[in-house]
This record gives sequence, C-alpha cells and structure tokens, in this order.
Amino acid sequence: MSETQGLTIGELESKYFLYRKALKQLLLEGRPVARIEKTLAWSRLTTLHNCLPRQYKSPDHIRHQLLREIEQQQQAEQA
Repeated sequence: MSETQGLTIGELESKYFLYRKALKQLLLEGRPVARIEKTLAWSRLTTLHNCLPRQYKSPDHIRHQLLREIEQQQQAEQA
C-alpha cells in the first residue's frame, strides 16, 4: 500500500470518478485484466473498497459494471 502513502481517504474519495473513468478507458482499449490489475486506478479503487466496503464496490465488480455499460453502448450504436 506504499503507493497510497500520503493520500487520505478523502482525497481518494474525491478522485473516485477519475479512477473509474481510467478503468473504463483501459477496458475500451481492450487491455488484459492482468495488466489492468497492475494500474494505479485499480490500486486506488481497491484501497477505497478495503477501507469503505459499504460505500465502494470492489474493482472487479466495477469492471463488470463497466463492461456491461460498454456492451450496451455498443449495441445502441449498432441499432
């Protein structure tokens, strides 16, 4: 957890949507899950989930949500 050293939970919370957006961009680029799990965004989302599990879903759960969103957007574009 050395990469979060010096960051407060409040700072992590304020950037939640940026981490989520970064994760979505990685998914849109087609990056493999193993590489996504090594990113700063994934690490910060994991930290938020571990500290506040009732408020923040796990990064894996968020990844599945985003994949569904992307799939729905692609289907809407094709229609």
